[in-house]
Amino acid sequence: MMSALHQSRRRFLSLVGTAIAALQLGSTAATAQGFTSASKLPAIRPGAATVLGPIKQVIAGDVSIGYAELGSADAPVVILLHGWPYDVNSFADVAPVLAALGHRVIIPHLRGYGTTRLLSPTAPRSGQPVAVAADIVALMDALAIRTATLAGYDWGARTANIIAALWPERCNAMVSVSGYLIGSQQAGRMPLTPAAELQWWYQFYFATERGREGYDKNRRAFAKLIWQTASPKWAFDDETFARSAAAFDNPDHVDIVVHNYRWRLGLAQGEAKYDALEAKLATFPDIAVPTITMEGDANGAPHPTPQAYAKKFTGRYEHRLITGGIGHNLPQEAPQAFAQAVIDVIAGA
Repeated sequence: MMSALHQSRRRFLSLVGTAIAALQLGSTAATAQGFTSASKLPAIRPGAATVLGPIKQVIAGDVSIGYAELGSADAPVVILLHGWPYDVNSFADVAPVLAALGHRVIIPHLRGYGTTRLLSPTAPRSGQPVAVAADIVALMDALAIRTATLAGYDWGARTANIIAALWPERCNAMVSVSGYLIGSQQAGRMPLTPAAELQWWYQFYFATERGREGYDKNRRAFAKLIWQTASPKWAFDDETFARSAAAFDNPDHVDIVVHNYRWRLGLAQGEAKYDALEAKLATFPDIAVPTITMEGDANGAPHPTPQAYAKKFTGRYEHRLITGGIGHNLPQEAPQAFAQAVIDVIAGA
């Protein structure tokens, strides 16, 4: 099983950046158990919203988490999870729509971003994916949220995947951009094709001290380059970038980001308290919660093909390809499609 999964990983990552999946899937591909849009959302203009409201703060386990909140406190909860190098502003257009439709929307800064801080000055500045997921479960506990719909991209999608796999009772439905993103150090150590490795250039850069120092010195320039290469057709302006770039001033940001990518390659240790959970994730568990996966047709970041992961979702499932030059930051580039997916997966759960 592990060998087959490793071979699958090598195969689908080698196809990163190709248009094969887009040609095969068309604008929307769904299984027989897919989701129906009960009601179409009104048009959402990307970039129309620029303010999420005040950032709240709560102690959640080992972390003080900064988060935006919209909607009624007693409404069904949706938690929106951002990626790297982005922040909560990825959901500036999505969150107000979901709140207006009767949901309590929570948008946390992941550890190392914005006002989210580890409480202990001596605690490891870990970017281990399961630690990031544990933060969100702790946030739910701190806010007395028993279960929520989780939706995210990049680190956020990986976080949602891990929660859905390890704590399915806390996740009633999920929207995951780029599909199934659970990994392991063993899989991460396996070499890929040269074309696939090229897509991960920054991972190897971060493996060096030169890379760590370079990222620390050039946080904004580095992030802007990733935005441009991951979303080559997204014409974001300086103001949009600056709103998110402020989140990278977090004093733990560089250490957490670098640790995340070094951990994936097996170059950094994880925290022992997560060893049992990592053992479960290393089996690449199926995800049974109702799920819509999404992909932009111009995603320039490394991502698997939908065919490689579809069978990992064993519950009600659908994949949607969003056309029109949509890149890696799908909720900010195509907020209407993302919000529609959240509404549809909730209705069909």
